[in-house]
Amino acid sequence: MNSYDVIIIGAGAAGLMCAIEAGKRGRSVWLIDHMAKVAEKIRISGGGRCNFTNIFTQPQHYLSQNPHFCKSALAQFTPQDFINLVNKHHIAFHEKKLGQLFCDHSSQQIINMLLTELHQLKVVLALQTYVTQIEAIADRYQLDTNRGIYTCRSLVIATGGLSIPKIGASNFGYEVAKKFSLGVIKPRPGLVPLTFDGALLKQCKSLSGVSIDATVQFNRQSFSEGLLFTHRGLSGPSILQISSYWKQGKAMRVNLVPGIDLYSILKAKKNSQPKLHIGNVLAEQLPKRLAQNLCDQYDFTEIIGALSDRQLAKIAEGIQAWLIWPTGTEGYRKAEVTIGGVDTNELSSRTLEAKKRPGLYFIGEVVDVTGHLGGFNFQWAWSSGFAAGQTV
Repeated sequence: MNSYDVIIIGAGAAGLMCAIEAGKRGRSVWLIDHMAKVAEKIRISGGGRCNFTNIFTQPQHYLSQNPHFCKSALAQFTPQDFINLVNKHHIAFHEKKLGQLFCDHSSQQIINMLLTELHQLKVVLALQTYVTQIEAIADRYQLDTNRGIYTCRSLVIATGGLSIPKIGASNFGYEVAKKFSLGVIKPRPGLVPLTFDGALLKQCKSLSGVSIDATVQFNRQSFSEGLLFTHRGLSGPSILQISSYWKQGKAMRVNLVPGIDLYSILKAKKNSQPKLHIGNVLAEQLPKRLAQNLCDQYDFTEIIGALSDRQLAKIAEGIQAWLIWPTGTEGYRKAEVTIGGVDTNELSSRTLEAKKRPGLYFIGEVVDVTGHLGGFNFQWAWSSGFAAGQTV
């Protein structure tokens, strides 16, 4: 029987960070993963350049049943702390927009950085390792694996959520939580494209590939970023962001030309250039294909001078207060994150240890803490992994 101080299941961002921090404290660490490669989510993120953090990270950038839970871990290990690690390894990076930091070259640099730190600390890494059973025996945890039986004093679950199953996502972490009588907030896809049916789906298909900066709102939450029409529905950063808040069966509002008073602009054009076709007027504010699509939708073929103010108001409202009813999402296959997970009420916000199961920890995406788009989820992985690593 093999014994370690710490066993970490899941060699993604959170698991790697936790293993590094535990190793720094002189703990013997076995880091395992069922996949053949580590950190696949890091590798594919940011178009292959890894949006590894966001310099503007704040608790309000996270969704959770307990919005205060993330504060302690984020304070223990900040974006600047991770930037310092990146600088230590001489990895060039840049800010793309809105505080989002990306590698100049490749996300593999972040993976190599973490593995370098890991190997210097003599952490034992075992890939293609499967856990078939976990039992709590006295003050230790026993794991039955395809490599034999292992025990540890501290067991860390860093297995992520259900998003992107092709890179190994599974419900393993939730099942472990349930086995030890810990609550799990029902998971659902987050940061995911929205789907539609009927006339709206037909409209989206006809506009597939068209992108525009838009403000998308659901209840009191809104995001102003890019919106993309696809053959399945709507995507782009603004849609991915709002998808994490949207509730099935509810409508949301879209402003395709935020920051202006479109009705006033249309009225002014009617007075100053009444012979302009309405499609040409709209094309001054919208992509040409979208402007023409809207004209077809409203069956407007006239010059702007022939339209009543009431008709102009209807056009403006349809563009700036476009009400849409998604039928669903593209699911975990396209979701960047999983919302929900191990109930934060079950965990210490300082250490991520289960309150009623000493020695059992949950970190990263498996926990009910989900960030906005733009590097916030990686920062939660680093911060939660660091926090647990100080105690395991």
